[in-house]
Amino acid sequence: MKILFMGTSAFAVPSLQMLAASEHEIAAVVTGMDKPAGRGRKPAQSPVRKFAVEHSIAVMQPASMRDPWFAESLRKLRPELIVVVAFRILPPSVFTIPSFGSINLHGSLLPKYRGAAPINWAIIRGEKETGVTTFFLEEGIDTGRILMQKKVAIGEDETAGELHDRLAVLGAGVVLETVMAIAAKRAEPRNQDDVAATPAPKIFRKDCRIDWNAGAEPVHNFIRGLSPKPGAFFGRGGSILKVYRSKVAPTGGTRPAGTVVEAGDRLVVSCGDGAVMLTELQQEGKNIMNAGDFLRGTSIPIGERFN
Repeated sequence: MKILFMGTSAFAVPSLQMLAASEHEIAAVVTGMDKPAGRGRKPAQSPVRKFAVEHSIAVMQPASMRDPWFAESLRKLRPELIVVVAFRILPPSVFTIPSFGSINLHGSLLPKYRGAAPINWAIIRGEKETGVTTFFLEEGIDTGRILMQKKVAIGEDETAGELHDRLAVLGAGVVLETVMAIAAKRAEPRNQDDVAATPAPKIFRKDCRIDWNAGAEPVHNFIRGLSPKPGAFFGRGGSILKVYRSKVAPTGGTRPAGTVVEAGDRLVVSCGDGAVMLTELQQEGKNIMNAGDFLRGTSIPIGERFN
């Protein structure tokens, strides 16, 4: 089958790698524009573009998905299927081009967590399992007919970054299985239950401040659901500290929410119900540190309240 692959981030690379190694033809890869990165602000290739260049796959980097020139360029390639993984929203003028349609890989068990940040929100909401879904694209966001799904358990201390990497690998296998089923004309798509749908909107920095008034488990889920990016944070005086790892403390806090109850070998903060141990932190302008190293260089008195 002749495939157009569309993706940008590292999440898409395992899927592209598996398809490139299969019997199917990758006619071209469509990815995001190079963006300035690092201290020198030099243009950097996306992970998908880097893989494509290294494997001599043609690359397209359109400024707009709605540019008539772009759609016409795709038609000339005569793709049978478009495979989308971690990319932009496609207009109908693009996703209706292939004879077999266009499919997308999503990092949740649809219809749960439709939107830009499904992995983050699954952890923030305390889900015990999640998975990946392939589905046919249509105009609604993440609403198309489901093709295949696979479930995985979420570890109690697993971060969004760790789950992201596991789902990228799991999803690659599901993408290949889905493409094979479509090529063999044995795919059996099914409609989603819109009533059971839940949102997973994009997360902005303003959404990442820790609410110590929440229970210890919700605070722990919030921290790991935002780790490593965009990163949960709290205020201490006039500075901001990010937290990347935590655990629910074995004994509950009895002081007001946000109060430091231990700051010796570990940093424990009282919540609205219980307490959390902050095990990996970063002060503005400094490296990420484990709590022990952080406390050896920073004096935090018992009874101080974070904000």
